[in-house]
Amino acid sequence: MADRTPRPLPAPPLLPLWPLALMFGLVPVWWLAGAFYLGWPLLGALLFALLVTRGRVPLPPGVGVWLLFLAMVVISATQLTSGSSVLTFSLRFGLYLTAVVVGCYVYACARERANPVPVLLPLAAFWFSLVVLGWLGVVAPRFEMTTPMEVLLPGGIAGTPFIHDMVHLSTAEFNPRSLTPIYRPAAPFAYTNNYGSAYAMSLPTVVALITLLRRGVLRWALLVSLPLSLAPAFLTLNRTMFLSLGVGLLVLGVRASMRGNVRVAASIVGIAVLVGAATTVIPVFDLINDRVERSDTNTDRLSLYGEVLRRIADSPWIGYGAPVNADTVTADAPVGSQGQMWMVLFSHGVPALLFFLAWFVVTYLACARATSSAGQWLAIVPVICLVQVPFYGMANQNIALAFYVICFAMAIAERDRAALLDRRRPAPAVAVPA
Repeated sequence: MADRTPRPLPAPPLLPLWPLALMFGLVPVWWLAGAFYLGWPLLGALLFALLVTRGRVPLPPGVGVWLLFLAMVVISATQLTSGSSVLTFSLRFGLYLTAVVVGCYVYACARERANPVPVLLPLAAFWFSLVVLGWLGVVAPRFEMTTPMEVLLPGGIAGTPFIHDMVHLSTAEFNPRSLTPIYRPAAPFAYTNNYGSAYAMSLPTVVALITLLRRGVLRWALLVSLPLSLAPAFLTLNRTMFLSLGVGLLVLGVRASMRGNVRVAASIVGIAVLVGAATTVIPVFDLINDRVERSDTNTDRLSLYGEVLRRIADSPWIGYGAPVNADTVTADAPVGSQGQMWMVLFSHGVPALLFFLAWFVVTYLACARATSSAGQWLAIVPVICLVQVPFYGMANQNIALAFYVICFAMAIAERDRAALLDRRRPAPAVAVPA
């Protein structure tokens, strides 16, 4: 009689890592082409096609919460009133969708490989791009260039202020109307706050990768890049970058002390000493105070936030679809900008904001189970993101960066948990012959 016992399905083929390298490892190429923003969702579509073709993809924790957020974003599109708002909405939605695709792809890659370290290597290339292009913003802050993407786009689209910022190449952000402008490194991003946000999320990833590598040329290159990265990072004068990193390191330090993890504590001290030494060379806090005194940034932000709270009362469930320009605020920026929390609240409503924040809370709880040094460093990225969302926009490549790091961190936390259970499992009894 034939054996009808069901046989287990063979393991699906491993997802390739080259698409992640193409997306995150070739940032300078995309930046020079002017395709860093507009091309990002297309690269996300490539990852999605590979996921669908292979099938049997494990989904990371919290993905359902993010899908609920996306559903609210789609519903809010009914509030759009102009062609330009539809264009910018579509780009932001594409970036939100790309983020969850990146997260699922990275989570599957990290879970299915015996050695997950290669999955982080595209982020090492992304980090080196931040450092090199950040220094370009320091030494050539006035440099700008018309990109091929800017030339190819129709004039009506390329002339839209939001799209123009995405496709026109510049190395630093500054006020061209100021007699004494302050140049703040921004490349490869359009805005320096995006650079500061990416830096704060990438730094724990670099430290985690250093702990995972242990030896080799890449490890030494990352170690050298840490002090080199401080000058462009400091000169962004991003207060929230410092605040989010500080809160993240505080959470990491508390967890390390509770678990008696000397290695993590030593790495925190090393970072703190490095930053302290850099402040003796770069008077960053004096520069920040000087910038605040010479600008109305705090007043402008409060004006925008107040207008969001006033207007959202009229459309609390689905928002207004996108930020809008208004003459009722002092800032030269749309209502619903200057912070991801305010953008989501104004554009997509209260439920969307709750789902957005809930994803970071759920993933932090999943990441917090990590016991390895690398896992604990990666676990602070959701905390960093939660500190940033009231002040920094994340409807850009940084939301995909956050998903990349956090979903990898959740996979590492699962490995740590499984290893801990294996160590606690009693050894099988050995039969002793009579």
